[in-house]
Amino acid sequence: MTLLIEGGILMDPYSGREEKTDILIENGKIKHIGKNISCLKEMDRLDASGCIVAPGFIDVHVHFREPGFSHKEEIKTGALAAAAGGYTTVVCMANTKPVADKEEIINYVMEEGEKTGITVLTVGCITKNMEGKELTDMEALKKGGAIGFSDDGKPMMDNLLVEEAMKEGVRLNMPLSFHEEDPNYVWESGVNAGKAAKSLGLKGASSRAEWEMIKRDIALAKKTGASINIQHISSKKSIELVREGKASGGNIHAEVTPHHFSLTEDAVTIYGTMAKMNPPLRQEEDRQAILDGLKDGTIDIIATDHAPHKKEEKEVPFPKAPSGIIGLETALSLGITNLVKKGVLSMMELLEKMTINPAKLYRMDKGYIAEGKTADLVIFHPDKLWKVEKFASKSWNSPFLGENLYGKVEYTIAKGNIVFKNEN
Repeated sequence: MTLLIEGGILMDPYSGREEKTDILIENGKIKHIGKNISCLKEMDRLDASGCIVAPGFIDVHVHFREPGFSHKEEIKTGALAAAAGGYTTVVCMANTKPVADKEEIINYVMEEGEKTGITVLTVGCITKNMEGKELTDMEALKKGGAIGFSDDGKPMMDNLLVEEAMKEGVRLNMPLSFHEEDPNYVWESGVNAGKAAKSLGLKGASSRAEWEMIKRDIALAKKTGASINIQHISSKKSIELVREGKASGGNIHAEVTPHHFSLTEDAVTIYGTMAKMNPPLRQEEDRQAILDGLKDGTIDIIATDHAPHKKEEKEVPFPKAPSGIIGLETALSLGITNLVKKGVLSMMELLEKMTINPAKLYRMDKGYIAEGKTADLVIFHPDKLWKVEKFASKSWNSPFLGENLYGKVEYTIAKGNIVFKNEN
């Protein structure tokens, strides 16, 4: 396939390049970047006037639910949601059924991902059956295709085992991502220990559950030299700890979800279980700290924690509902609406946290635009206002349904092929 993208504003955070130009794609690769490209061959032409052309987004934290929970999401439907949101690469978490603690599960996810058109990768479990008692054969999982390791969804409570895992991560040159929630400070999951919890007659989950574990893991990462990622960071003190850890030389990364930089615990009283997630939405001072962390680079990655659940699973009393919301199809727009439009980040800074920084965490040769490289691109209109009315995901559990947001993906191109086109 030969495709010419004409008249868009190329924005590449890796090189800092920002200019109106054309991009010629041939056989899945970027053949040429330049103004007024002409070609004698027959080709498809795509008018990108008024749009930004950026590297395809990379999400390092999604739950595509296969194997085991295909009633919530399938790898193919998750990939459709990703493409609709401008994502060309995703990293699936390991809490499937069975969990991804063996090579055959890694292989299954990779093989199904190959059928989708985008790049679907997966981490392997840090511990067997995600029980936090014994390490997996991390070397075998890496050979099987795992791109990193995580027990996301469950905290690792054994300090010595965490240290052992980090040492193995260093040996294998692989990053480890951690779900930081000490159950000793979680009385009811999914809601902050504050006014929202009180309104439900619950005690909730303290931010101490997060920052106590982050403090431990930063110390161990510095001791071992491990590369670690703090997943879905949510509290002010947690961000302060990461900032200090980075400043003192730790190889620390931190990701934040769009819902944590957009909402506070007040959303629970408005949206009910649609605003239930782990870690929970916290107070406004925590959200402001997140914005400061995004500004100064303490938080270097935006990841969705895309977590599909069916309508009937959420339509139960709050304590019985599962935690999590979908996020792939609204992430860009929430970033533009709540970060760029409000002066928190520039457009280039937003794109950096959705492209090259996630790529660096998992050692991917992705997240940038260059001649000769795979054509993974997103074309979006930054100022288009649209209403969130439907999803490509198999589940629709989102508090943003019905919201008007800025920034609409017009095309997603993965491996040189158009995998999403906005028909509205």
